[in-house]
Amino acid sequence: MSDYVPTIGLEIHAELKTRTKMFCGSKNDPDETRPNVNVCPVCLAHPGTLPVINREAVKHVLKVGLAVGGKIADYTEFDRKNYFYPDLPKGYQLSQYEYPLVSGGELGGVALTRIHLEEDTASSVHEEGTNTTTIDFNRSGVPLMELVTEPVIHSVEEAGNFARELQLLLRYLGVSDANMEKGEMRVEANVSVAKINKKQETRNKLGTKVEIKNLNSFKAMERAVAHEIKRQTKRLERNEKVIQETLGWDEGKQATFPQRVKEGSADYRYFPDPDLPSLMLSEIPDFALEELRRAMPELPWERRQRYISLGIKSEDAELYVRERKLGAFFDEVVALLGSGNSKGVLLASNYIANDLVKIIRDIEQRDSGYQSEIPISARNFKAIIDMQLEGKILSRSAKNVLLACTKGAGDPLIYAEGNSLLLNEDSGSLSATIDQILERNSSVVADYKSGKAAALEFLVGLAMKELRGAADPIKLRQLLDSRIKPEKS
Repeated sequence: MSDYVPTIGLEIHAELKTRTKMFCGSKNDPDETRPNVNVCPVCLAHPGTLPVINREAVKHVLKVGLAVGGKIADYTEFDRKNYFYPDLPKGYQLSQYEYPLVSGGELGGVALTRIHLEEDTASSVHEEGTNTTTIDFNRSGVPLMELVTEPVIHSVEEAGNFARELQLLLRYLGVSDANMEKGEMRVEANVSVAKINKKQETRNKLGTKVEIKNLNSFKAMERAVAHEIKRQTKRLERNEKVIQETLGWDEGKQATFPQRVKEGSADYRYFPDPDLPSLMLSEIPDFALEELRRAMPELPWERRQRYISLGIKSEDAELYVRERKLGAFFDEVVALLGSGNSKGVLLASNYIANDLVKIIRDIEQRDSGYQSEIPISARNFKAIIDMQLEGKILSRSAKNVLLACTKGAGDPLIYAEGNSLLLNEDSGSLSATIDQILERNSSVVADYKSGKAAALEFLVGLAMKELRGAADPIKLRQLLDSRIKPEKS
């Protein structure tokens, strides 16, 4: 039995967060909107200028390499990658070829080939409605990390998960904001489809590789890869050849389109750059690996596992890993509750992941400038959890108190007391309310006496409404049942 199996490899570029560019002193500012402001003779490739390696950029890549368990190079050098394009002022790109900073490693179950450092190109600006293209050199020379995976991904979902996990890692390490909408992280996917004879167990056979360039969102990458898998499969089913080429992705048409025939490494005529020194990393104190390891923050997968070990739901753990402000707030609440208070921790997580998140999303919809700050202190939030754990308040009332506190209500206990939201345990008060309910609903009482169980729930609902939710429905149900005594059939 034959089948078609896709194989995917990813090449991901991420602009690094440094004060200056990769080989010069021009400012590295991704938020600059004025064209050609952050430029100098070096990044404009004026004759006679000499590049200088950005130490912080090298350190950033080494941090990523340590996080993914890659082999850190001792010897490394920069090479000239030769090709002509209008946004490449030198006619070559300074990159790394034979001696990358990091070799191997693994992230999210996906094996890595290498991680190296290079400079970004300028930006080509295509003006709508005209045939005019201008060049903005603000981005020219910005430090760019390139990560290449092994061709071991076999599904669109796996590719998307990997890219998202890498974005998280870059943000946790503080080496890149990796905002795809700003072009700070760009994904290129190499896709091949092979006809596999399953009986011969030849899953490692690869088809003809096609590259899809500059995908600027995770969704675009996933759609482009899915489309390319279908396109290649259909060609193979018709016994047509797949051409090795570079494709673009048209988001509007939801289709790939040819850009150029795919180059090989020989086409770029790599050779060591004569203007830059080779580096022996072990001889440079700033790059001491033990120091870098000691400064390493908690990594996304470590944080994810820590949350799951608390017993919370995996989807809640993922939320706290991806939205770090929520994660930090949850950590603060757990510290106040005590990690051994498993019931409190689970209850707190449920309220944060559901109710508090909904409140924040509603605020964001009303105020586009809102920065997703947590609109309640951890101490007040913990007080709401304590009230419910101690049986002072019901879940519905706790949600009302939470909403009020996010609007500035102040102390949760004082608010609950002032608005009659604490559970009413006064038997006399409950009995008086029940008397009123029974008196006003004699027909419902008769229904329950005749055996209609739903009638009792109706009466409980009326009593809860009368008491504004400040009563235990189980106790109310017991009191009503004892007062009515349904007739036995």
